[in-house]
Amino acid sequence: MALPGPAGAHPTSAEPLSRSIFRKFLLMLCSLLTSLYVFYCLAERCQTLSGPVGGQSGGEEEVGAAGRGVLAGGPRELAVWPAAAQRKRLLQVQQWRRRRPPARRDGGEEAPWEEESPALAGAPGGSGAGSSVAETPPGTLALLLDEGSRQLPQAIIIGVKKGGTRALLEFLRVHPDVRAVGAEPHFFDRSYDKGLAWYRELMPRTLDGQITMEKTPSYFVTREAPARISAMSKDTKLIVVVRDPVTRAISDYTQTLSKRPDIPTFESLTFRNRSAGLIDTSWSAIQIGIYAKHLEHWLCHFPLGQMLFVSGERLIRDPAGELGRVQDFLGLKRIITDKHFYFNKTKGFPCLKKAEGSSKPHCLGKTKGRTHPDIDGEVVRRLRDFYRPFNLKFYQMTGQDFGWDG
Repeated sequence: MALPGPAGAHPTSAEPLSRSIFRKFLLMLCSLLTSLYVFYCLAERCQTLSGPVGGQSGGEEEVGAAGRGVLAGGPRELAVWPAAAQRKRLLQVQQWRRRRPPARRDGGEEAPWEEESPALAGAPGGSGAGSSVAETPPGTLALLLDEGSRQLPQAIIIGVKKGGTRALLEFLRVHPDVRAVGAEPHFFDRSYDKGLAWYRELMPRTLDGQITMEKTPSYFVTREAPARISAMSKDTKLIVVVRDPVTRAISDYTQTLSKRPDIPTFESLTFRNRSAGLIDTSWSAIQIGIYAKHLEHWLCHFPLGQMLFVSGERLIRDPAGELGRVQDFLGLKRIITDKHFYFNKTKGFPCLKKAEGSSKPHCLGKTKGRTHPDIDGEVVRRLRDFYRPFNLKFYQMTGQDFGWDG
């Protein structure tokens, strides 16, 4: 019988080839399954980090449809979230971003608040107990910076300088439905020529239901400001923090003195002719306190009901009470209450038990609460006589007696 030829070896050599192809197929399958698993894990991780946030459509900055939201950075089909959860997550990030005071602007404007020492944090009322402000880790910040939209302010604190505007703004920022510019924009008095689009870009991003605010005390004494704000929106709500005009003038002088120690004395600046007792109303420290005169310009463009007058004195004695009035005026739920405050005897005014996004008590900056210089009693008496008729007219115009002449 003849021996098998080369053709008989073919089945034997084909067998290793089949196994090689099969192994390659298994390897590719395993690689594919591994890639899918890794992708799945990453998707789950991203979902955990980003949480519920608002989506964007097109090139415009806008919040997703009412009651819905999408996972940041992913297709709309990946995840749909309730609006309440979306809102909560963005608010947490906003709180974290406000932990640090804003940088100084031109003019040397100071940081709005400072952290108290640990010893003070343990003082009565300083523990922060009862505060509703929650801290949030910064891990979510990068995914949420572009959420919400910038709106022109619906409410503006328009004055007055050295009346307590910074304190009011920082207290209001505790409210989760208030978003405010930290530094003073000075748009309607110094930068109006830059346009509303420029002004709008200064505003923080907000979600539906939140109020955008800013404060610039010099607006109240700027003749053009009422018409300009009215042109932006006739529905803008205006808040004026007023204070005893004599005390306010001395505080104004004290601030200037801290920056320019070589200025003349308060007494010499007060009078145009001291022997005749003629007050120099051209000095801004005196002029600002003639509240009735400035209010007349505002009432030409806004109804009285669209303005709220906050007492600077009551803001110190009863911050929760004044903040209650402000929250009602803005149509906000009364969230800021007496549990948020304690009185700092060293500074002489109330501080927050917990500022926005912080675990420590916070007070206004060191430049607030300066010790006033001693002023000649006769000068103070003449100033009170000068302001009395203007104060009475202001009481009549606003329907409030601020008690500065008692």
